[in-house]
Amino acid sequence: MKIDGAIFDLDGTLLDSMHIWDTIGEDYLRSIGIQPRNNLRQMLKAMSLLQAAAYYQSEYGVTQSLDEIMSGVNRMIEKYYFYDVLVKDGVKKVLKKLNETGVKMCVATATDHYLAEAALERNGALEYFSNIFTCTEVGSGKDTPDIYNEAFMHLGTPKKSTVVFEDALYAVNTAKKAGFFVVGVYDKSEAEHQDEMIAQADVYIRSFKEMGDVFD
Repeated sequence: MKIDGAIFDLDGTLLDSMHIWDTIGEDYLRSIGIQPRNNLRQMLKAMSLLQAAAYYQSEYGVTQSLDEIMSGVNRMIEKYYFYDVLVKDGVKKVLKKLNETGVKMCVATATDHYLAEAALERNGALEYFSNIFTCTEVGSGKDTPDIYNEAFMHLGTPKKSTVVFEDALYAVNTAKKAGFFVVGVYDKSEAEHQDEMIAQADVYIRSFKEMGDVFD
């Protein structure tokens, strides 16, 4: 397949970072003295940070503003993005190869811009991307195609040769319904949905080391 443009998810796709998000909702609520319900992790899975903040207000009675809630969550994970998180195996090699062949690339993520930028820069990957689009800035989560469409318009590449890389089943489904060619990327946080991911994505990889000659 010829590829002209690539839209990459960040957490669980480029970065080995989903474990921090698996518990952040519970950690945040406990930090302000609220005991989370057992279903919180599942409820937040498909939400942007803004949507999660609104959920804390409506379902848990958090009285802080949306901006205050989002800032509180980000402060809890800043150190991780600034100093610790690493790109997944094979990511840098794939990005370098795509860049050398003239593929235009950007990021579409639910993580706030300054955290995404810091992690990519520290890992030597920021240079490959012309822009970072975030759900907070776009104003919707990946349960709608808005962020993919904005990224696609920015790239200016033909849709038939623009690829979305995602690790979450719900995001794969959103991008597919929006008409993109989708590469599903394995992450242990989505292991229970692996069979569905294989069925829904156009291509499925367990590691970027498997990319091989898929896009030659």
